[in-house]
Amino acid sequence: MRVPFIAGNWKMNLDARAAAAVAGAIVREVGERTDVEVALCPPNVYLKAVAEILQGSSVGLGGQNMHYELSGAFTGEVSAAMLLDVGCNCVILGHSERRQFFGDTNETVQQKVTAALAAGLTPIVCVGERLEQRNEGQTLEVIRDQFHGSLAGVSAGDMTKVVIAYEPVWAIGTGEVATPDQAEEVHANLRELIEAKYDAAIAQQVRIQYGGSVKADNAAELMAQPNVDGALVGGASLEADSFLAIVDAACSPCTR
Repeated sequence: MRVPFIAGNWKMNLDARAAAAVAGAIVREVGERTDVEVALCPPNVYLKAVAEILQGSSVGLGGQNMHYELSGAFTGEVSAAMLLDVGCNCVILGHSERRQFFGDTNETVQQKVTAALAAGLTPIVCVGERLEQRNEGQTLEVIRDQFHGSLAGVSAGDMTKVVIAYEPVWAIGTGEVATPDQAEEVHANLRELIEAKYDAAIAQQVRIQYGGSVKADNAAELMAQPNVDGALVGGASLEADSFLAIVDAACSPCTR
């Protein structure tokens, strides 16, 4: 059975006071729930402070990115070991904003995935098509290329530790959202890709989140789809009430 996984990507938002307030409110409501997995991914400068607030709860902590090297002359970067040191258990990799603005490629994402798995971090690996690619009927081709490129070399045993996030680029921060049928089509295709590369048992274990303008009023319908196992939430994760409503929506179908 796949436990739904809701992760909040705060991106470059909030200050120290607001980060503490949002994290505290979420911890109070989520507590030690086990019917849904929840994680918060604040900016790096607030990771340690948020970790202290999350301590003792079931809410996990994630980085928004990491370098694939263990250490070195990489100004502005953080390593897997650094994320672990401040309490992280997961990390977002290959987000479309990283690919678009900071030069991430399938190859560099693959290196980061390998490093994250070696360190014991859960990689949340993002894939998704741009609007022009969807309009030209290239969605499944783009997803296939990103899947195989970003996860090249991942063993069968490690694949069960990976979370995939389908984030159509045209729906991120735009207010647009994939319909439940559109989301399900891509999620089902991703599960078929996993089965073809590994086997059916592994394909049924891997969790696939949806991301792209997820809000309280559309979350339940999206996550009711059989292959949608949670959400990678952007703007709606910046307020505790809206994020908690999405967490509750994930538990209406509950474990699959």
